[in-house]
Amino acid sequence: MASNDHLLDLIQSMPDIHGLLRGSFEFDIHRRECGDGLRLATGAPLEPIAGDSTGGAYFLCAEEGGRRAVVFASSEGAGGLIADDLASALEIIIGLGWQDCLGFSGGGDLDVMQASAQHLEKHPARADPEIAEERARVAAALSLRVLPVPDLVIRLHAAASRTEPNYVVTSDDGDVYDLPFGEYLEPRHGGWR
Repeated sequence: MASNDHLLDLIQSMPDIHGLLRGSFEFDIHRRECGDGLRLATGAPLEPIAGDSTGGAYFLCAEEGGRRAVVFASSEGAGGLIADDLASALEIIIGLGWQDCLGFSGGGDLDVMQASAQHLEKHPARADPEIAEERARVAAALSLRVLPVPDLVIRLHAAASRTEPNYVVTSDDGDVYDLPFGEYLEPRHGGWR
């Protein structure tokens, strides 16, 4: 699997892939400032690597066991571990509506996340009929795998479940971010349609 630095360099060197990551998957390596002033509750620093259009930020953690885990912090004050390395994080980011999957997780229930993911998968295809092709293009360019949604949900759930105690996000002001799992089972107004 490619190193984190190699993947970031590849994204930087391929404007079309960077454009797809930014536009279709909300991973923009030119929005690194989104994560200023955040660190882990353990005191470990976070290296901002990308942001999304809402002010959320992706970070690499300090190396542990030869890998650098990836943490996400939303602009709404929730955050936590999403993968053990950047390649795994990017597979989740391109293959799954992962933020909504966590938000509609019933507090971290894997079965609820699986049901939410199945409903959420219908939305990208309606909003962007070429999403499957875009996923495949990004995966091929970065030597990633396009995995089945249920497998991605299991991986995301496993990572987010390990947020405490080592991957809890805090601000320099001492504010502790909420854990990544939302309490909702489905959207409040009208449910899944």
